[in-house]
Amino acid sequence: MFTRKEVIDYCKTFQNVYEDYPFHDDNMTVMRCKRNKKSFAFIYERNGFMCVNIKCAPQWTEFWRNAYKGIIPGYHMNKKHWNTIILDGSVPRKEIERMIGESYDLVK
Repeated sequence: MFTRKEVIDYCKTFQNVYEDYPFHDDNMTVMRCKRNKKSFAFIYERNGFMCVNIKCAPQWTEFWRNAYKGIIPGYHMNKKHWNTIILDGSVPRKEIERMIGESYDLVK
């Protein structure tokens, strides 16, 4: 299971990204691409669990939601393009890393 810091640190392994707090809320960390300022991950705590909203190609959103109980339609996001990963241990770390990478690739 990831902690907030681990998710942020993993996101920072991608080129030209930065951490942002646009909502003036320490609970909501947004990871963005420097070149276009587009967001690829929203990291926050909800209902006692860390969560990550990630962008997803529309043809994959339902696949991921059906594959793991810890993946749901994007919280406060466009449900066609975003999923929320609940970091409760139900989604393998490698899959979380894969989805974050795909989200980054969609917005870079």
